[in-house]
Amino acid sequence: MARAFAEIAFTDAVRQKQKQYGSADAYAKFLTAEADRKDSLTAAEAEFITARDGFYQATVSETGWPYVQFRGGPTGFVKIIDEKTLAYADFRGNRQYLSVGNLTKNDRISLFFMDYPNQRRLKVWGRTKLVDRETEPSLISSLHDSEYSAKLERAVIITVEAFDWNCPQHIPQRFTTEEIADAIEPMRNELEALKAENARLKAATKTQ
Repeated sequence: MARAFAEIAFTDAVRQKQKQYGSADAYAKFLTAEADRKDSLTAAEAEFITARDGFYQATVSETGWPYVQFRGGPTGFVKIIDEKTLAYADFRGNRQYLSVGNLTKNDRISLFFMDYPNQRRLKVWGRTKLVDRETEPSLISSLHDSEYSAKLERAVIITVEAFDWNCPQHIPQRFTTEEIADAIEPMRNELEALKAENARLKAATKTQ
């Protein structure tokens, strides 16, 4: 855990509950001046993020209500611009524009990147800038995978304020159809080889 995370997440109300339930002393060290801020992405975070094909994002409306949305795309559609900046192409969905509307009033955002097979989770807090495709077409083009047919409406640029790797406890193991197919590919190949060998032996037996 890092000081940048603790400074954002450990509000007075949170600290009161930590004290009530006995964890305040354990977490106090992350709020000291000596604690590492860790608010810049390293190669480990960059590799993890660019291997994802989706994430969960939370925004807050102007009336104070939170909204959580899943954003998906081709693997690697979230780009690492630099150690403090992420960006992704925002594709057209159901056209309710809840997240976009929220971000025009409150630029804070929270992202959850999930790796279910390996039970890993990366949380990122940041501030956003929305860029329409008419405003910066070259940036939009650099973020768009031409093989992905969804209609691109804008880019979301995120300045990282903090991040934290979560404990794997309670994260269920889940696999996509592609991940399952990759896992069983060696068994499928072995089965095909055995079937071919069986057919060869049957044919050889008939000729004897």
